[in-house]
Amino acid sequence: MATGEIVIGRHVVPWRRLYDLTKPKVVFLILFTALVGMLLASPGLVPPVTLFAGLAGIGLAAASGAAINHIVDQRIDALMERTQNRPLPTGDVDPRQAILFAVSLMVVSMTLLGAFVNALTAILTFIAMIGYAVIYTVYLKRATPQNIVWGGAAGAAPPLLGWTAVTGELGTEALLLFLIIFIWTPPHFWALAIRRRDEYAKAGVPMLPVTHGIRFTKQQVLLYTLMLLAVSLLPFVTRMSGLLYLAGAVSLGLVFVWRAFQLYRSEGDALAMKTFAWSIYYLTLLFAFLLADHYARLLIRWLL
Repeated sequence: MATGEIVIGRHVVPWRRLYDLTKPKVVFLILFTALVGMLLASPGLVPPVTLFAGLAGIGLAAASGAAINHIVDQRIDALMERTQNRPLPTGDVDPRQAILFAVSLMVVSMTLLGAFVNALTAILTFIAMIGYAVIYTVYLKRATPQNIVWGGAAGAAPPLLGWTAVTGELGTEALLLFLIIFIWTPPHFWALAIRRRDEYAKAGVPMLPVTHGIRFTKQQVLLYTLMLLAVSLLPFVTRMSGLLYLAGAVSLGLVFVWRAFQLYRSEGDALAMKTFAWSIYYLTLLFAFLLADHYARLLIRWLL
């Protein structure tokens, strides 16, 4: 066996292609929001076992869901330029190998969460994985142009999972974190879908730009960014966060609204990918402000 290869069953698979099955960039963002949820839920340091087992369990479950998504979508992926070089369409990984890999990741994930974190987090993580890999990928994605709206609930779960990993219970704050990502997901993904609408049409996927046109989709992106600006203020309104977060949320939200407005006023899809890219920066920075505000307030309390 050559360096960089892994044996799955009786087959040798390049480890890099297995790594690609996990959608690592998506998983890293998931882990970041889960980490923020953990840290916000803790008045001090998160216990090391909870921190590492929780992040590993949540990350492995997300990776498992991503691998299942590859398996279900391999026909669609082969038709789209953005995805045709994924491991299954290229034949680098066999579907049976991918299934075994996905199941193994999920087993390890549930073991870690159940043994070292808590049952609630394990159950919610499993539900989120099923929501993404099965309900969204198998059904919603192919059934309705509102697929990403309802399917986005699974993607909004990580900070909530991070919260329950530390506290062992759901709280208003955890649901607010969930709501922010839930409202963020449609404008984030629809901006990408505008740019890739022809590929989705070719693959027979009823994304909003395919079924309702670019103009309508741009309008929805703008409306959702306005809703997102309002929702992002709730942590301050509920006194979960303070003035530092408020300043960041307002500034970032106004920039997102302005970019969505520019997209709405523009012709074609020229600004779609810039809007998509900004949406990722927005979410990362917004959660960073949540974290900075949390520790700033803890420091002030300690000094007083």
